[in-house]
Amino acid sequence: MVKRSRKSKAKPKTLRPMRWVTRAVLLIVAVVFLIVLLFSLINPPTTLYMWKEGQRLGGVKHEWASWDEIAPVMARSAVAAEDANFCLHWGFDMGAIRAAIDEGGNRGASTLSQQVVKNVFLWHGRNYTRKAAEAVITPMVELVWSKRRILEVYLNVAEFDEGVFGIKAAAAHYFAVEPSGLTPVQAARLAAVLPDPKGRNAETPTARLRKRSASILDGAETIRRDGRAACFAQ
Repeated sequence: MVKRSRKSKAKPKTLRPMRWVTRAVLLIVAVVFLIVLLFSLINPPTTLYMWKEGQRLGGVKHEWASWDEIAPVMARSAVAAEDANFCLHWGFDMGAIRAAIDEGGNRGASTLSQQVVKNVFLWHGRNYTRKAAEAVITPMVELVWSKRRILEVYLNVAEFDEGVFGIKAAAAHYFAVEPSGLTPVQAARLAAVLPDPKGRNAETPTARLRKRSASILDGAETIRRDGRAACFAQ
């Protein structure tokens, strides 16, 4: 009696590469989440952009300032300038995004959370790869970090002048004070340079920068009064 050989049903070879791609993506996501978790407890030592600027300039000015060392008005000024609804969203300001789309993309819609993700975990530049990574990491940061931690990290890695990173270096560079000693006007001027730190100067502001600073000064007081600073206020 002739025995019939049993042919094993091999899985399609096309599925194997996809399986490895899926595993690789999940591994990357897991590693990034662990780094996000780690940075909720320890301060990021540097950023890719900070390192690149250090290589280009031969060094940068940067020293970490803890939350308690930063004047509360500086935190409110940064929020008023960059993300007035910081306490109201989960990482993405959908209203600002819709407004940006309606205006043809000519206005910015990035929240402070997104900017922290870009500065700490990613690279500068406008491309779909970075935007996709930002969209994945931002909810992780919002889930793990407190709003106060997000703002603390933001103020410590933001560029305030060429080669000047973080609020401690910026306060000393422009006004020769500690970040705890910043006045409301000084804080507003520092916040006003954030969108263009290489093209604006907080110490010798133009008329346009003075006008912007006055608006931020008013906005910082407004969000204090109406409760939009409650998630990080001391």
